[in-house]
Parts: sequence; structure tokens; C-alpha cells
Amino acid sequence: MGRAQHTQAEAGERYEVFHTDCPARDVVDHVTSRWGVWVLISLRSNDLRFYELRESIRGISEKMLAQTLRALVQDGLLWREVEPTTPPQVTYGLTEFGRDVGEPLAELFDRITRQLSPRNAG
Repeated sequence: MGRAQHTQAEAGERYEVFHTDCPARDVVDHVTSRWGVWVLISLRSNDLRFYELRESIRGISEKMLAQTLRALVQDGLLWREVEPTTPPQVTYGLTEFGRDVGEPLAELFDRITRQLSPRNAG
């Protein structure tokens, strides 16, 4: 399916995340980008097609969604499957790594929304 492979550091090896050339830093940047968080949260329950993601994430342009999805697939957080139809149907879902990273983000989102009063929710 053309899924990106996430490789873990050797046992005991740690990335130097405060160095600008650290590969883990790029993944953190993509996950915590304006749209990366919303993509991971949107995919926490179901695999979705591109247009379904676009509909579920209000305010994101097709261009930004495509860029965000591309980065998260390259990072190994998402898988991408293209069905050879006309037009092609592209489905995205979380990899095991993506579920692991997305779980605390979804929990944070749930905690925030539980604490907001209805008049502050939007």
C-alpha cells in the first residue's frame, strides 16, 4: 500500500531534539502544526477519504490538507491508499505510530472540551 515505515531508535539511543538537524524535530513540527493535530484527531476513530477529511476539518484549504497529509505520511504517522477509480479515491488512516502519537492529542482535546462551558465552545 505504499505506507511509510517508521523506524525506532536503537535501545538506549535518544534523538537530540533541541538540535535543528534532528529528524524527530521535523515530526514534532508536523504533528503540532496548525492542521496536523486536527488530522490526527479526525482519524482517531475511522479511516477517511480526502474529501471526508476536508469536510471534517473546517477552515482547511485543499492545498493545506494535501501538504499536511503528505508530511504525516512521510513521517510514518499515516498510511495512504489510492483506489484506481476515476477519479482516484484516496483513503488515509493512522499507522500504529500515528495512533500512539495521536492518543494523547485526542485526550488533550477531550479534556479541553470537557472543561469549556457551552457558551465558550465553538
